[in-house]
Amino acid sequence: MTCTVLIADDQGMVRTGFTVFLDAQPDIEVVGEAANGAEAVERARELRPDVILMDVRMPVMDGLQATREILALPGMAAKILILTTFDLDDYVYEALRAGASGFLLKDASAQQLAEAVRVVAAGDALLAPQVTRRLIAEFARLGGPRAPSVRRLAELTERETEVLALIAQGLSNQEIAAGLVVSEQTVKTHVGRILTKLSLRDRAQAIVYAYETGLVRPGDRG
Repeated sequence: MTCTVLIADDQGMVRTGFTVFLDAQPDIEVVGEAANGAEAVERARELRPDVILMDVRMPVMDGLQATREILALPGMAAKILILTTFDLDDYVYEALRAGASGFLLKDASAQQLAEAVRVVAAGDALLAPQVTRRLIAEFARLGGPRAPSVRRLAELTERETEVLALIAQGLSNQEIAAGLVVSEQTVKTHVGRILTKLSLRDRAQAIVYAYETGLVRPGDRG
């Protein structure tokens, strides 16, 4: 099964480099490029890629607005991976709220780039530990819960609520399985049910939801 990718970045060399890296993979195909956010929206509408690599700072329309518009397109199932550098960390929170599935540093190796595409295409979030820490710090700065949809938490079982809290602390399925002494497949099942019950796109949205409803607060740990 080939994963199709759209690359949105205003630097031609970045687009070319990523295309060369990804097209060398047997299971990944770059189907298009965009040099600004508005172009990314049009190309996404036309090509319907599985994954979009999205730069934040672009002319005409930035990557955050492009992410919002793409994910609002009817029937759009693309996962968006934000391309970032360390000085763009303040975009983390807004990008996740916009619906991004993860973040990738622009200086990632070819192997890391390909693996990142596979991870988000499979429906997992790609949140490096330092990104999760920044996200938690941002929630601490903003103060208490922000989402009005707390009552939907009541639809979760006790174990699902526990798993959601662990996801929000940045733990992987493997780490959650080890902590709860269950199989990784069991954790995956719980995660799937959580996303379905809360109408969330992926793990990244689950982390935002957990903090915004106050299920987890900055400083919580295990």
